[in-house]
Amino acid sequence: MRDVITVLIADDHPVVRQGLRTFLESRQGIEVIADAADGEQAVARAARLRPDVVLMDLVMPRLDGVEAIGRILSHHPDAKVIVLTSFAGGDKVVPAVQAGAAGYLLKDVDPGELEAAIRAVHRGESLLHPTAAAELVRQVRRPGGARGASLTPRERDVLASLARGRSNREVARELVVSEKTVKSHVSSILAKLGVADRTQAALWAVREGFADQRRASDGGPATSPRS
Repeated sequence: MRDVITVLIADDHPVVRQGLRTFLESRQGIEVIADAADGEQAVARAARLRPDVVLMDLVMPRLDGVEAIGRILSHHPDAKVIVLTSFAGGDKVVPAVQAGAAGYLLKDVDPGELEAAIRAVHRGESLLHPTAAAELVRQVRRPGGARGASLTPRERDVLASLARGRSNREVARELVVSEKTVKSHVSSILAKLGVADRTQAALWAVREGFADQRRASDGGPATSPRS
């Protein structure tokens, strides 16, 4: 992993692009290598420059963000795409996650949280804004879940928290375990479900009804999502 995280910004509003660039370039270890005013520019520049992280607006001219995500990842699968948008409806969240977005944030996000999100997805984590996570649950929940039968009770609790958009730190705090333990559980969950990353695991979980799990595990207290 490189010391400097390279970032591509894709947004059709010049003020937004400039504001993001100014902020991110003031952060140590982050370099904005390009920006794009529409989806086609984003795809072309990502293919040429191969950024570590792409900040992607969804509503843009010529090519929308969801389509751009798919094309970028088809050519540069190691890229991590964070959706940064004003929209949290299921018609936006679900297609973006299915296209491969590693994160989904709203544009009212605190600058420090945006920086943390960039560093998190670069480490291989996935992040959903709580509003987006809740909408994802409402839109794609369905019964089932044969693949979850091999999960331990604690892994089920961890998976339920992932499905509600929790970070490793938040999961650790909820379940009163260390972050290292949470990471170990996540790795086991990915292997058992046969998925590549946390985002896919979370999407699978909400589809299979794990998101509303309340049952305590390992003798610990039951967990519930924050309001």
